[in-house]
Amino acid sequence: MPSLSNDQGRAFEYITLITLHSEISKIRPATIEQNSSFFAAQRAWNNISADIQNNLQRSANASVDAIFDLEPLILEDDGDEVELLIQPDDRGVAGDVRDILIVRSGIRWEIGLSLKHNHFAVKHSRLGKNLDFADRWYGLPCSDQYWDDIAPIFNYLEAEKARRSNWRDLPSKENDVYIPLLNAFIDEVMRGVECDPSVPSKMVEYLLGEFDFYKVVSVDRSRASQILTFNLRGTLNQSGRRTRPSINVPVVTLPTRIVSMGFKPGSNNTVELYMDGGWQFSFRIHNASTAVETSLKFDIQIVGMPATIISINCRWN
Repeated sequence: MPSLSNDQGRAFEYITLITLHSEISKIRPATIEQNSSFFAAQRAWNNISADIQNNLQRSANASVDAIFDLEPLILEDDGDEVELLIQPDDRGVAGDVRDILIVRSGIRWEIGLSLKHNHFAVKHSRLGKNLDFADRWYGLPCSDQYWDDIAPIFNYLEAEKARRSNWRDLPSKENDVYIPLLNAFIDEVMRGVECDPSVPSKMVEYLLGEFDFYKVVSVDRSRASQILTFNLRGTLNQSGRRTRPSINVPVVTLPTRIVSMGFKPGSNNTVELYMDGGWQFSFRIHNASTAVETSLKFDIQIVGMPATIISINCRWN
C-alpha cells in the first residue's frame, strides 16, 4: 500500500479512537490501550496534512454518533470502564478484520469497527504455488487437479523471477498468468461446491472475518461516513439493561448457493461471483510489486449485499 494511503488509513483509526474516548468520557469512564498499534496510528496522524486531518476528524465525529445509536451498551454506565484499542495488523491475517475494539470486560462484551478511507475493499488474499486457498477459505484442501492446473503458471513465474524480470517485461501476463490462474480458481471453487454445499456460506464468513463488525468508510468525495452492519452471528446491536438501540440491525442471512461465477465482461483480470440472497463479489488479480513474484494478490470487493446489511450514511457537519 502506498505510504500516503497507509498513513491516511491509520490516521483515521487514530482519530476515531480519540473521538470515541472523548465522547464516551463525557458520560462514563473510558481508557485507551496505548499499544504499538496506537503509537503507529498516532505517528500516521502527525504525518498527514491539516486539511486531511480536518476531513478525518469530521468523518469520525459523524460516525461515532451513529455507533452510539447502534450500540447503547457503550454509554450505559454500570460502574465499569470502557476499554478502547487498535488491534495489530496481524489480527487481520488471522481472520479478525476489526481495527478498533470497544470492550467492557465487566460484562464480557465487545464490538469492533473496521475502518476504511475512500475504499470498500474486503480482503487482499493471495494465490501462489503452495498456497492452499480452498483450505483457508472454506476448509477443503485444494484438489490435485487445481495443483496440476497452476503448476505451469508458477513454474513460468519462478523462471522469470530467477531472470530478475519485471512484470512489464512479460510478453503477455494476462494470457500466460492472469487468465489461466483465474480459470483454475473458478474451477476449484465450483469443485468445492460439489463436494460441500456449505462452501458459499463459508466463503462469505472467510471474506468478512470471524467476528461481527461495523465497517466505517470515510468518503471524502461525498463528505460523508458510511457505516455498514455485518451482523452475521447476531452479536451486534444488543440492548442494555436500561436502553435499547435506536437503530435496529437484523442478523444477516448467509448464501446457500452460487448462482454464477465467471470473468467480468471485457476483463482479463477480474472474476465476478454471484450468490443467492444478494451477495456479489469481485476478485481482481494483480501483481503487487514491480518485480515478478511467485504469488499474486486479490483485490476483493463487495459489489452487492443482502438487504439485511444496513447502510447508514452519516453526513459531515
